[in-house]
Amino acid sequence: MNFIGEIAGLATSVFFAITAIIFSRSSQMVGSQVTNRIRLLFALIYLVILNLILFREPLPFSADSSRWMWLGLSGVIGLALGDAFLFQSYVAVGARLGSLLLALAPIFGSIIAWIFFHETLTPLQILGVVLALAGIAWVVMSHEAPADTPHGHTQRGVFFGVMAGLGQAVGLVLSKQGMTGSFSPFQANAIRMLAAAIFIWLWAMVEKQAGTTIKTIRKQPKALQLIAIGAVVGPVLGVSASLLAIQHAEIGVASTLMALPPVIVLPISYFVFKEKVGWQGVAGTLLAIVGVAVLFLA
Repeated sequence: MNFIGEIAGLATSVFFAITAIIFSRSSQMVGSQVTNRIRLLFALIYLVILNLILFREPLPFSADSSRWMWLGLSGVIGLALGDAFLFQSYVAVGARLGSLLLALAPIFGSIIAWIFFHETLTPLQILGVVLALAGIAWVVMSHEAPADTPHGHTQRGVFFGVMAGLGQAVGLVLSKQGMTGSFSPFQANAIRMLAAAIFIWLWAMVEKQAGTTIKTIRKQPKALQLIAIGAVVGPVLGVSASLLAIQHAEIGVASTLMALPPVIVLPISYFVFKEKVGWQGVAGTLLAIVGVAVLFLA
């Protein structure tokens, strides 16, 4: 099928925009850490069932150890740590600004490629970095926190969003290493999700939060339903689509298409959640997306 990578990249943005709204709401109800732990369990269960149906094995045990290493490390950094920062950002500054900060991921990815793979940036690509950072800074500065917001709340949300973008970028680079050849995105996603779930729940046990997580979610059945739905849309469909995108399209094109959630979230935030969106927010969002497009289509 022609343009399968490009279509998958665009689908990723749609899935991630929807899941940003869902997980933002569940994080406000039960906390970002509880949301992150439970959604990984749901996603892992869904992927095990999907792999049984498609490949007749719950996990890709036939894959070689190098795939498991790269994809497992990608899952820990991108899905466990990166998304933990992302959900904290959603709670602090909302889905729109949080998803916009996540658009830094392709920029971080280009910097990582330059450092470790000696891929130099052209003047036009440097222009793209400047435009994207300027757009994000514009939106950050135009964001008006509620009057009762604790001191430093927005700053922490911005920091968490930046760290989420960095985590996703590192996870994407590692995933590319683990998906050489014709490895299925659903199998790759299962490895990443397993590693992320093990890491995040071991961490919860060390902090003695595993039992508290179960008790918290049992008291909020509506949040559990939201997380169950969000796990299908984001960690299963969205992440699998992103892996399919980088497998069948040039990573620059795929990353550009995957950086569109802020544009998709903007009208949702305005019309559904009645969030105040000034012209600066709209202009900054568009400028950031233009910068990402220039960076990767140069």
